[in-house]
Amino acid sequence: MKKLGLIAGKGELPLAVADDAKKQGYFVLAIGLEPLADKSLSSHVDAIKWVNVGKFGKLIDAMKQYGVSEAVMAGKVSKTLLYKSKITPDLRAVKTLMSLKDRSDDSILLAITDELEKEGIRLLDISLFCADLFSPRGILTKHSPSEQESKDIEFGWKIAKEMGRLDIGQTVVVKNRAVMAVEAIEGTDEAIRRGGTLAGKGAVVVKVGKPNQDMRFDVPTVGSETLKVMKEVHAKVLAVEAHKCLVLNREDLVREADTAGIVIAGYAE
Repeated sequence: MKKLGLIAGKGELPLAVADDAKKQGYFVLAIGLEPLADKSLSSHVDAIKWVNVGKFGKLIDAMKQYGVSEAVMAGKVSKTLLYKSKITPDLRAVKTLMSLKDRSDDSILLAITDELEKEGIRLLDISLFCADLFSPRGILTKHSPSEQESKDIEFGWKIAKEMGRLDIGQTVVVKNRAVMAVEAIEGTDEAIRRGGTLAGKGAVVVKVGKPNQDMRFDVPTVGSETLKVMKEVHAKVLAVEAHKCLVLNREDLVREADTAGIVIAGYAE
């Protein structure tokens, strides 16, 4: 039987990936990163090991114990954890961090990938396990963006692509063709909260893939938490890059967006 190591961070994505992998006939070993991974993950996989997010050596040991040679990353692991004293990295994690030229997302994730490969564990594209979750092109909700909102999407798109190229973040919040917030280390939800608060009602959120998006990690994702924060700050439009951004539980999300009067659009140049 094929075996898959699922390195699971925060959110709903690890559950969707686990379910798809099992449908494909994989024995799924989840490495639930504490304190991030959802405890319900255990009911979606064949075996699970709970490992503190800083214990990279234990993560590798768990996969080798089960004879796993292929793995996938799913779910958010915020870089803010690097700056919190309650997270104590083990020696392997410290050595990996010390080898970095900088602490950008790509640098960290590529270093982790290299360490896994040294142990005979190949990191797979997440698209192999959630192809049907990528946003289609077009308006997903009942309502379409207004002319002003469409101009904001086009404006925000260019900014977001440049931020992605610089490996700063994947999300921008705009209003009236002015940048309210750019996602950095705090993550998408906090960027929306900050930008939406500054904008008042009617902010437009644009989320894109990086120009050379590596589908093995950090694939842009939106879901119920994204919409929850948008409602909190009265944002009106969520534009995601078609075929590059994952939309979790799409039918429920669209239904909830329609009820809230929020537009969701799959956008592409």
